[in-house]
Amino acid sequence: MVADRKAAIEATDAIMTKPFLPPFSADTDGSVQRDKDRDSLFLKATMRLASAPGDIAVRVRNLSAGGMMGEAPVQVERGDVVHVDLRNVGDVPGKVAWKAEGRFGIAFDHPIDPKLVRQPLSSKDDRPNFIRKIDSMSRPLGRKG
Repeated sequence: MVADRKAAIEATDAIMTKPFLPPFSADTDGSVQRDKDRDSLFLKATMRLASAPGDIAVRVRNLSAGGMMGEAPVQVERGDVVHVDLRNVGDVPGKVAWKAEGRFGIAFDHPIDPKLVRQPLSSKDDRPNFIRKIDSMSRPLGRKG
């Protein structure tokens, strides 16, 4: 009984993931290799559905080179085409691979570098922090008198 249940779960997992995974994540024999370099994090991103107008705010819960898990109050269906705007990377096309209770998985159409997404946004002002703080105070340095 346990072996039958395990086989059924594995078959369901294979059916649910294989059609929408990009080619870089499957072996030549068709077996699916999930990314081991998946990081749990909390980032905000913007998502657009091909079937709906407007941007949707998404919380990115984990991220890897091949996909992400997101959380948002939106109705998505498996196979929906999406575009996710990730900081320091830009627009990344993909498809919804799974959904469950406000969360969903997106398989990217091409791999990304997740390290770029985790880096802080670069500042246009390359001066050291202490110089920027002095300028923002707009008063001369020295004793108050």
